[in-house]
Amino acid sequence: MDWQVLTRELSLYLESQVRVGLFGSGVGLSLVLGFGVAYACYYLSSIAKKPQLVASNDRFCRFLEEYCPVVTETYYPTIWCWEGRVQTLLRPFITSRPQVQYRNELIKTADGGQISLDWFDNNDSLYYPDASTRPTVLLLPGLTGTSKESYILHMIHQSEILGYSMLLLNYLGKTGRDTPLMAAAIFSAGWNVFESVESLEKPLNWLLFNYYLTTCLQSSISRHRQMLEKLFDMDLVMKARTVREFDKRFTSVMFGYRTIDDYYEDASPCRKLKSVGIPVLCLNSVDDVFSPGHAIPVETAKQNANVALVLTSCGGHIGFLEGIWPRKCTYMDRVFKQFVQAMFEHGNKIFSM
Repeated sequence: MDWQVLTRELSLYLESQVRVGLFGSGVGLSLVLGFGVAYACYYLSSIAKKPQLVASNDRFCRFLEEYCPVVTETYYPTIWCWEGRVQTLLRPFITSRPQVQYRNELIKTADGGQISLDWFDNNDSLYYPDASTRPTVLLLPGLTGTSKESYILHMIHQSEILGYSMLLLNYLGKTGRDTPLMAAAIFSAGWNVFESVESLEKPLNWLLFNYYLTTCLQSSISRHRQMLEKLFDMDLVMKARTVREFDKRFTSVMFGYRTIDDYYEDASPCRKLKSVGIPVLCLNSVDDVFSPGHAIPVETAKQNANVALVLTSCGGHIGFLEGIWPRKCTYMDRVFKQFVQAMFEHGNKIFSM
């Protein structure tokens, strides 16, 4: 058979398959089923895994296993959206935004600044009708975040269900036990700032995250440009194209650091983790480009009985999506709810088990 005949026969065969339909031929169905089985096997063997629980205190581990069992359960990331960068990018668009009505309070500070607090009072709480005895949860959003972020709104919603309203590692490292907080939960912490900015400066990560984050930082100070121009070269600041450049030209200078390295050294929570004096649960995904897995201070955490790390293989940065269509509760939300409830209702047992 010559090439012309072979080509014609092949063309007729392909046309017949198109007319019959891919699945109608049986071959296409077999291919799809085969691919589906292969993908399911890969997902179950390499993606869906139990998180790694790192804690030196056996009693803390037993406390979490009993009252916060989600940290020992297999985490099943959304099957079509498990890669860290994808989870990080899609979460704000996929997850719902619960309706929350805040009461704002402005607090003047001694140095002339002010703190803006958005309170969710939860006055309809059936469990704690008396506001004076109602437990309070302090939620601090991440860099450039606000009380309107979807993950903050979901935490508010979880707290409302529990009947209430966590968390600066550097603050806890400096204060030790001298803090009014009874416990803290930290999500997607950037443990080592040097490693974080280096990861964000990789080409794809710069394109997806770094440049956008830098513009957000610039936008947050541009409204005060007239005042800041007295202290900073604002033209140079607004030309920054990376977080590192912004921090070198503005943040480190504003806080009085001699160099950006001095600032990053002091800002890295991994250097203060050993001094934390209250129970702290830290959830990180090892595929978080904002906090690379190799920079998570596992060995340091093992030296402090108050610290427990929960490390998932997937989840990205404040992602942790799960379910076929992850509109509502995420794995992070479930960790938050169980840990908060455990601490308020059984916290006195944590070191007596």
